[in-house]
Amino acid sequence: MCLTSNSDSMQELLDSQRKKLTERNNALKAMMMALKEETMVMKMALSIRIEELEGDLALCQIAMGKGVSSVTLSNEDVLKPKEFVGTKSACDVDNFLWRIENYFRAKGITDDAVKGQFYPKFAKEEARAKL
Repeated sequence: MCLTSNSDSMQELLDSQRKKLTERNNALKAMMMALKEETMVMKMALSIRIEELEGDLALCQIAMGKGVSSVTLSNEDVLKPKEFVGTKSACDVDNFLWRIENYFRAKGITDDAVKGQFYPKFAKEEARAKL
């Protein structure tokens, strides 16, 4: 009788553990299925985004390929300033310097270092000082 009682209690314990393990297994299967589905959705979204980016990259490469050949210095007809002849009129000096500034502006030269290649930093002051 004791043996039967122990056997029954062991069987109940095994059954309850089997039931718990089955429930846990089913829960893990459900989580795995959800993760697989989420992974597939993410993979598809990333594939679509990669295709979009590859298209954008191709367009950029085409634009850069065309852009590099078409990006040259502006060949606008900008009147070059007349050379300063040496007349010491303040009006002539101002006009000359104004024409140079407009020439730089029309050519899109805004960097003072580039401008400095054409005339000294204090050209305006020096020119006025010589008057």
